[in-house]
Amino acid sequence: MTVGTAGVPALSAGRRAWTVGLMCSAVGLVIAMVTIVNTALPALAADTGVSQAQQTWIVDVYTLVLAALVLPAGALGDRYGRRGVLIIGLVVFALGCAAPLVGDSPAWLIAARAVTGLGAAMIMPATLSIINASFRADRRGRAIGIWAAVAGIGGLGGLIVAGLLLQHFSWQSVFLGPAVLAVLMAVASATVPTSREEVTHTFDTVGAVLSALAVGSLVFGILRAADLGWAHAEVHVALAAGLLLGVLFAWFETRHPAPLLDVRLFTNRAFATGSVSVTVQFTAAFGALFALAQYLQLVQGYSPLDSGLVLWPIAVSLFPLSLASAHLARRFGLLAVTCVGLSIVVAGMVLLGRLGPDSGYPALAVAVCVLGGGLGLTAPAATSAILDNVPPGKYGVASAVNDATREVGAALGIALAGSVLSATYTSSVRPSTEALPEAARQAADGSLAGALAVAERSGPEGGRLVDAAQEAFSHGMWLSLLALGGIVAAGIVAVACLRVPRSG
Repeated sequence: MTVGTAGVPALSAGRRAWTVGLMCSAVGLVIAMVTIVNTALPALAADTGVSQAQQTWIVDVYTLVLAALVLPAGALGDRYGRRGVLIIGLVVFALGCAAPLVGDSPAWLIAARAVTGLGAAMIMPATLSIINASFRADRRGRAIGIWAAVAGIGGLGGLIVAGLLLQHFSWQSVFLGPAVLAVLMAVASATVPTSREEVTHTFDTVGAVLSALAVGSLVFGILRAADLGWAHAEVHVALAAGLLLGVLFAWFETRHPAPLLDVRLFTNRAFATGSVSVTVQFTAAFGALFALAQYLQLVQGYSPLDSGLVLWPIAVSLFPLSLASAHLARRFGLLAVTCVGLSIVVAGMVLLGRLGPDSGYPALAVAVCVLGGGLGLTAPAATSAILDNVPPGKYGVASAVNDATREVGAALGIALAGSVLSATYTSSVRPSTEALPEAARQAADGSLAGALAVAERSGPEGGRLVDAAQEAFSHGMWLSLLALGGIVAAGIVAVACLRVPRSG
């Protein structure tokens, strides 16, 4: 069924539920693919011999391509039909996931992940815009809440799925499973309604290229900061290029008769508030998940599977509040819900940061439950604010703005948490490693995993090294999560002080 932008398709309740379920499954798969590969990386590296730098690119190129191309992909859905772009994206995603099954050279694996990122860029905005176009404005809040909840815990789902697969199968299984699921979803997606803009126009190719280069440069710089540090020249050049290209993109779009993205949307307070909120939410969420994945396995001793399962309390608060978020925003106002929700996220960051080697499970459960509550309260309201302030013909682009801010925020969170954690850990553990041989000292200073490996070979002295390294890591995690909380707090101040004029 094809519908114009002026109306909403007449769907039965069952058909709407099917559409929401399928779109949420697709976006959940896209988000989960990040943590799925992270979890499988040690086994993959041991089998293929890829270097540390190559491992970094196997992980990061997916996020880089997804973030760079999501805005052009959303515009393509608006122009040519969202269902068609979704199906093509699922097929491309499946091909990218299946590629490691037929080759395992470093270049092949990196290229395969880039192709998977391209498919993900086509999938993400299509899922949200299809949901948005399938419901009347007064009925889409709950559907968007479910979508936002699934997107929010997709990374956790990836940890659990990867852990289950790796317990019984080789690392190739974490690519085969998503490939099969993507094919099944592509077939099933032929049953969902489609929509596109009613007034056709020439596709803004220059805007698409400029947006891809701007976002790509910005995300590349943030990702490289995690490895090289924020003071490195390569990071500075990439970030500066991203900002300059972003300014050029904005200048060009204001002069284009049919822009890829009408940048004047950011002068709408609700649209701008939603964009800032989504960015800082995902900065906090992915930065916290990055630190927690190591804390749970290397400090608390959980297996990869168990480290995902023990985070289940996040869903206890996230899902109910996600369903109520849009209603609460209408009742109390977007600004109030955003500020309260982000304040709860800050509280969750503080509680998580206070976890140490001797912390029990109740402290972890309470902390992630608080974090989930903050994310559940803010994420759907922010997404609705972005989508509700564009015409129906631009749902794909608006969805892509929502997705791009998520990816930029996620990259920033991982880079910030990683850099603060690494620097603090090294400086804190160094007094306990000075007497070690040079090679062992470098390994122990480099990471907690390295320190634990050295401790295993150090006899009775190893116990003291383990204690010192775990304390140093916990201190680094506290400071990294405090930094993430500071970013969220800055977001609260930004949206509270936002006084841009409403768009006409």
